Amino acid sequence: MDSIIVRKLAEHEKVTAMQLSWDVFVEFDNTDCSEEGLRNFRNFIDDKEMVDSLDAYGAFDGNKLVGIIATRSTGSHISLFFINKEFHYRGVGRSLFNLVLENSNAKEITVNSSRYAVGFYHKLGFTDVEKEQLTDGIRYTPMKYIRQK
Repeated sequence: MDSIIVRKLAEHEKVTAMQLSWDVFVEFDNTDCSEEGLRNFRNFIDDKEMVDSLDAYGAFDGNKLVGIIATRSTGSHISLFFINKEFHYRGVGRSLFNLVLENSNAKEITVNSSRYAVGFYHKLGFTDVEKEQLTDGIRYTPMKYIRQK
């Protein structure tokens, strides 16, 4: 993973994290959602109160934020998980997920995965809970990870 550093994000870094989330979402997930879905995702990441309530972790290549994972404060649900495409298949996502595991006591972690990321979540040990769904213009597959003892 070269010189990638993963750590908890400071509050002021969350703005950059939301921009990275948007950029990656538009690049990889926009074919799976409607205009309504794009609008709803944008509204979600622009909701400062919601963003402030998340525990967010980032992956940095030097000073550049290249990946982000954000969970509800209990660590039981992944709300956002995006990696810059130049850093796919380099262990960045796994390192971020491991950091969540280190900082959460949740026995089970859930996520609503985009079509693009289902295979990645399977590699992390997630299983599908239900078939693909469409809500508020966004397609996703509900998944869960059960922590091993």
